[in-house]
Amino acid sequence: MGGAVSAGEDNDDLIDNLKEAQYIRTEKVEQAFRAIDRGDYYLDGYRDSAYKDLAWKHGNIHLSAPCIYSEVMEALKLQPGLSFLNLGSGTGYLSTMVGLIIGPFGVNHGVELHTDVVEYAREKLDEFIKNSDSFDKFEFCEPVFVVGNCLEISTDSHQYDRIYCGAGVQKEQENYMKVLLKVGGILVMPIEDQLTQIIRTGQSTWESKNILAVSFASLAQQNRADGEKPDTVHLPPVTVRSLQDLSRIYIRRTLRSLAGEEGGRGSLQRVPQKRKRRRCRRRRINTYVFVGNQLIPQMVESEEEEHTEEEQKEVEEVEEEEDRDIGDIEILKQVNVLREQIMSLPLPEALKAYLLYYREK
Repeated sequence: MGGAVSAGEDNDDLIDNLKEAQYIRTEKVEQAFRAIDRGDYYLDGYRDSAYKDLAWKHGNIHLSAPCIYSEVMEALKLQPGLSFLNLGSGTGYLSTMVGLIIGPFGVNHGVELHTDVVEYAREKLDEFIKNSDSFDKFEFCEPVFVVGNCLEISTDSHQYDRIYCGAGVQKEQENYMKVLLKVGGILVMPIEDQLTQIIRTGQSTWESKNILAVSFASLAQQNRADGEKPDTVHLPPVTVRSLQDLSRIYIRRTLRSLAGEEGGRGSLQRVPQKRKRRRCRRRRINTYVFVGNQLIPQMVESEEEEHTEEEQKEVEEVEEEEDRDIGDIEILKQVNVLREQIMSLPLPEALKAYLLYYREK
């Protein structure tokens, strides 16, 4: 599934194409997509395919097409502080983007059938927290992933404000999914080859809307022998943050505000791309001269050649100056303002490390 928009050269180029095609329509969704590089969730050797609008699968690892994730993020209508459940959470790519929007006072849970995929998702999450500058530009709700079949969730589990299911749901499974949703909540899932948005308007009332024609693999049924009790999936508990953790959140928020980033929601501006240099080729004219009784072709330089060489030199000098300017911009944008502010505080090193979430850069 996919191929609705042109392939991009990098993550920002892909997002530009998704915006132009109206798959990404709101600023907060755009910011989340720009903050998380899709290529980081591909295995080594497959990254060249990351910015195509196509699904990708390798073994149990799977990513849906970017146009699908865009429609899902828009349809969920995410807000800070909401609870989110990702059924079939896969690599954690979508859950990480959701965490940037719902913020530290939200809830972000994922259920994934395959143990190796959950381990992969946790590795990618750890890499994002430790290495990505986007982590310091947002207030983040860290996803928590559990292994299990999402059709075997415990009946006493809490409900969620937003739910997404990343596999095809059969009609007879629809009510099972709806029960997990709070009144006023939104459920997005593929059902009968349609990506569908379902809003719970009351205890037993719903509004449904088809978003996009899709093709998803069906939810996996748990294999078990006759009479064998299924493995119940217990969702992570919803816990209250400690005073220590709350202090860290508010200190970082205050420092961001002082840096002019508006509470961690500063816009993610693209680094200006370098212009492709225009090469002026020397022009030559094919002429023919008589040597004895033979017609011999000879290359004769045009009268414009001297002028062309001077113009080419001027153009290259201007472009080299522009490249130096862009290089300065790139260096400036690599500075992590929040980190610098924390490191300049008159605090013990251990406390600074805690405020930085033990990030090394």
